[in-house]
Amino acid sequence: MTWIKICGMTNLEDALTAVDAGADAVGFVFYEKSPRNISVEAAREIVRELPESVEKVGVFVGETRETVFEISEKAGLTIAQAYPNFRNPLSIPNDRFLEKASFRVIIALLASQLQQEESENPDVIAGFRASSKFRERVVAVLLDSGTSNRPGGTGKKFDWQSATPMTDLMSHIGLRLIVAGGLTTGSVRDSMRALNPWGVDVVSGVEASPGKKDQEKVRAFVRTVRDADRSL
Repeated sequence: MTWIKICGMTNLEDALTAVDAGADAVGFVFYEKSPRNISVEAAREIVRELPESVEKVGVFVGETRETVFEISEKAGLTIAQAYPNFRNPLSIPNDRFLEKASFRVIIALLASQLQQEESENPDVIAGFRASSKFRERVVAVLLDSGTSNRPGGTGKKFDWQSATPMTDLMSHIGLRLIVAGGLTTGSVRDSMRALNPWGVDVVSGVEASPGKKDQEKVRAFVRTVRDADRSL
């Protein structure tokens, strides 16, 4: 079945709604510019009330490896989803970081970053070498819409068809794909048909307002994905 993450949690009620609806993971955004930003303390309190079986994912934008490590440990996260700043090498998860961390990692990339040149090593995706340690500790690569100023939570889709060659390559070298960006109950089935992702990630598509979930939209989104799992 497709892995489902409901992101942008700011309160316990919404997190429990996602769990009850059947989501596999809930996400917490640690990015000050986001309207869904949450403190480490608030996230930790929510995490404590969630079932062990549900993944608790922290979302980080351009943070150093040490900051990601510190917040993930303090909040009790099971996965860190990192949007690296490629101009700052300290924000890019490396094998040493992956070996040290008690949590796993999702590498989040903008679809616009996946411009593979023919001369590039086929085991390198957007600058990441898919080493054995990388494949062991990285849950998946997440593709999102957005820009460097707003990497995620835009409510806009990227061109799924143009990403197909790169997602095929990722599959070939053993990297799982999560699709994000503009997903809704109305569009998620099409994204699954186009890219056959391992997982899907939704934020604005299930909100009543930024940072506050619409409970029925959350439940409808999960139902739609599960229906698509059975029929596609």
